[in-house]
Amino acid sequence: MWGKSAATIVHERCPFNAEAAAAELARSEITPLDTFYCRNHGPIPDIPAQSWRLSVDGLVAKPLSLGFEELTSAFKVHTVVATLQCAGNRRAGFNEIRHVAGEDPWGSGATSTAVWRGVALADVLDAAAARRDRGLHVAFAAPDRSPIASPAQVFGGSIPLDKAMSDEVLLAWEMNDQPLPRIHGGPVRVVVPGYIGARSVKWIDSVTVQEAPSQNYFQAVAYRLLPADRDPDSAEPGEGISLSSVVLNCDILAPTDGDRIPGGALTVHGYAFADGDHGIARVDVSIDEGRSWRQADLNPPVSRWAWQHWSVTVTAGPGPLTVMARVWDATGATHPESAASLWNPKGYANNSWPRVHLDIT
Repeated sequence: MWGKSAATIVHERCPFNAEAAAAELARSEITPLDTFYCRNHGPIPDIPAQSWRLSVDGLVAKPLSLGFEELTSAFKVHTVVATLQCAGNRRAGFNEIRHVAGEDPWGSGATSTAVWRGVALADVLDAAAARRDRGLHVAFAAPDRSPIASPAQVFGGSIPLDKAMSDEVLLAWEMNDQPLPRIHGGPVRVVVPGYIGARSVKWIDSVTVQEAPSQNYFQAVAYRLLPADRDPDSAEPGEGISLSSVVLNCDILAPTDGDRIPGGALTVHGYAFADGDHGIARVDVSIDEGRSWRQADLNPPVSRWAWQHWSVTVTAGPGPLTVMARVWDATGATHPESAASLWNPKGYANNSWPRVHLDIT
């Protein structure tokens, strides 16, 4: 479905929500199009490039209305390698502690990396003579109307103007050197490296410079980190912490939980990921419940905004084996050991130590 590989794990067909099998992500630091995860909130729009238009308005001196040919020919083209990660990635780990109601049980595969090509959003905002006052926000909207929202509305969100004016934020129309697939937001989407995937709005048709964050449901209500005892159905708009930058995280991609593996040399593969402002410094792996750790080999970064793959080879004797990993950033910060301390009613931002349980034969 939608050109995805047979190994894809489909959580919903409409809206189409699917993640990559973790072992598939271990094959390459650039995720193939048939493997890249999909997160949607409503029906997938079908917008031919020749009929697509983008409005740029709000606190700008020169409002714009750009067609596809205008966007792709009037501005300098940029390429950014960036990892996108759903805020609900690794939610299934929370379900082991306490069930997260009404949300897809994402495993480790709601994260992927692509080569994105497009124009810098900053260049478009400059062409519109956007105001540059401190504290402004840039809101995005798209035509995919979501029945999940209350009331039903199109998908939207916003980012601070300072982030919007950064070189890495793109209006992208290519993904891995191919025209941006419809399922991934074609003909044009926003790519906001270092932020949760929800802010990289697909099928973008509106950019608005404004004084406050977006009041769209998916900014003001959803994608907010609520206290563990709060009922999300009764939470007020603006309550909780609005998710923006991704959290420091790592995961084990291969082997996968429940695998039966012959004893002897065992190579563990995974990734580490940060928000782009704090580089990855070290990944450690333990096979004895954290009593001792081995430092993994960390691949060089392909981009400031992309994950880094890592690997380590250990010796595994027969019997049950638990493999754990943890990551450190360049400031010396690391992440929590247990998901229990992070549990929240929407199941966002699980960056606890990953664990896989293996049967060594």
